[in-house]
Amino acid sequence: MNAPPAIRYSLVIPAYNEAARIASLFDRIGAFSGELIVVCDGDDRTPDVVRQISGTRPDLNIRCLTFPRRLGKGGGVIAGMKAAQEEFVGYLDADGSTGIGEMMQLFSQLSAYDGAIGSRWVGGAVLTVKQGVLRQLESRAFNLIIRILFGLRYHDTQCGAKVFRKRAVDVILPRMISTGFEFDVEILWRLKREGFSVGEFPIHWQNTGDSRVQRRDMIRMLAGLMKVRFSPVSP
Repeated sequence: MNAPPAIRYSLVIPAYNEAARIASLFDRIGAFSGELIVVCDGDDRTPDVVRQISGTRPDLNIRCLTFPRRLGKGGGVIAGMKAAQEEFVGYLDADGSTGIGEMMQLFSQLSAYDGAIGSRWVGGAVLTVKQGVLRQLESRAFNLIIRILFGLRYHDTQCGAKVFRKRAVDVILPRMISTGFEFDVEILWRLKREGFSVGEFPIHWQNTGDSRVQRRDMIRMLAGLMKVRFSPVSP
């Protein structure tokens, strides 16, 4: 009897000007059964660094997508997901806040769900290095706004660790209009509207102290979310 085919995964890593720390992320990846899609849309040496890593890590299937213009966090993830070739697809931040083992734990949940998201704010979560008090308060206030506007009951929509069945995201990707950090909310909202199931699970997470989300980005996120929620072009 032939052995069943191994389950494989696509993991998207948006990497805007990540030349200084992308190597450390790959240093922590011992093995991965699938493709690692690095989306480079900045103006530094990130693509060169990724290609060098790929040359020294034949055990990993690393794909480097380059773009001449800034796509935004959401735009980068969308580009990577569209290029993904495996049955299960996810994304994680390049800062290393979430390890590959945590992503595999999330992938394991797709036997029962169409999507699984990591959460820093549910029971069982472990925050090795916590965020500052002000950042935590901002996060909780943002989450309350999300619950009111979109009816999403997740505790943590912004954790950069999410996985999905490819067939589910293929349904909603053509409708996505977000390109910034508000992308995480929109993808969860659209999946919910289509009747797909997405579970929230505790995660081991470490604050790297180099968050790319600044307070001005919060204002842009809120403006982007209002556009998503009330735009007449949003089906």
